[in-house]
Amino acid sequence: MSLLRAWVAIPLWKRVLAALALGLLFAAVWPQGTPYVQFIGELFVRAIRMLVVPIVLVTIAAGITTLGDPKRIGGIGGRTIALFAFTTAIAVSIGMAVASLIRPGEGAPLGTATAHAIGTPPTPYEQLVGIIPTNIFDALVKGDMLAIIFVAILLGIGTLLAGEAGKPFAGLLQSATAVLLKIVGIVMEATPFGVFALIANAVAANGAAVFINVGWLALAVVLGSALQILLVHSLLLRFVARVPVARFFRGIIDALAVAFSTASSSATLPVAMRVAEKNIGVGRSIYSTTLPLGAAIGKDGTAMYVGLLSLFSLQALGVPLTGMTYGLVLLTGALAAFGTAPVPSASLFMLAAVLSSVGVPPEQTALVVGFVLPFDRLLDMTRTVPSASANLTVATCVARWENELDDTVLRPKNDDTDD
Repeated sequence: MSLLRAWVAIPLWKRVLAALALGLLFAAVWPQGTPYVQFIGELFVRAIRMLVVPIVLVTIAAGITTLGDPKRIGGIGGRTIALFAFTTAIAVSIGMAVASLIRPGEGAPLGTATAHAIGTPPTPYEQLVGIIPTNIFDALVKGDMLAIIFVAILLGIGTLLAGEAGKPFAGLLQSATAVLLKIVGIVMEATPFGVFALIANAVAANGAAVFINVGWLALAVVLGSALQILLVHSLLLRFVARVPVARFFRGIIDALAVAFSTASSSATLPVAMRVAEKNIGVGRSIYSTTLPLGAAIGKDGTAMYVGLLSLFSLQALGVPLTGMTYGLVLLTGALAAFGTAPVPSASLFMLAAVLSSVGVPPEQTALVVGFVLPFDRLLDMTRTVPSASANLTVATCVARWENELDDTVLRPKNDDTDD
């Protein structure tokens, strides 16, 4: 028990960073041993994903019931969507700018790649109509996030409008939310073990040699992700949310570590909710609505990568880059990012929607996907970090606007310093 207490006493982010370093070391020293620990990472990811659907359904509905006035729902939702639209458009622009600066696609040997079937991306009409499910239980089983969010909003509004008759159900939703968040806390204690296994397996599976061929693309992804966080998110936190930026990022490091290791915005959602309340001070009525919505449409990392990879593809294919081309990539890239599923490597399969707008046929897009896909896992892990950062940044900004941000969490009493 003393060892367990000592283990828990260490801040989780320190345990996660140590596990990440050990995973890299394990893969470098004994890559053949990674299959023996792979199941640990798989169990961890499954445990987190197990919680995503019930948390989205229950916490959104519970959060709406705490608002009291149904009119606040539209204000919070409108501000959240508008802020995500802004950060997404900036992210595509940053990806395009980095690609134009580094030019990673020039000379890329696409001719050696094996074409990978990419299928037909959903149309905007299909995405819009799919928000309303024909079968609620089918949407829950499939994890259709936008449809689940729609159902949860209806459930919360219906509970509010029911008045006295809805109060027992509202209490049930609040109780279920508290229980689910406690379960998240239990699962979070397994994060270091899951991160160790996931990182070790990812590095061993890809190896170092493959990054010699795509080093410029990897550098561009890292640079684009860093710029999105350090420029866009930090400025929003400083001037809109008005919180200490360094303390904010220290507070969300657990969520960023899970985002990096799982490469999934939806898998990060339970952890993001926990740190939003405990480490940032965002009110439950805010984070329970903005974060699930952000998991569905807040894809800064994906947007940056779509802009970057689109220009990488055009450079590799020798397509002339004009002002019209840049404009089409920016517009379609932002729309494609909004519709990308919050699962690993999903942005690769939205690439066809962007490239087709500038005249690139599906056969050539399949070559690009085939070239990038073998090592996309580690790139995906990197670009999921700015998506997780964006979700928590937007939630904090909306909380400030709605007076639902507890300043004593990031600014303890008798501490006037600002970092």
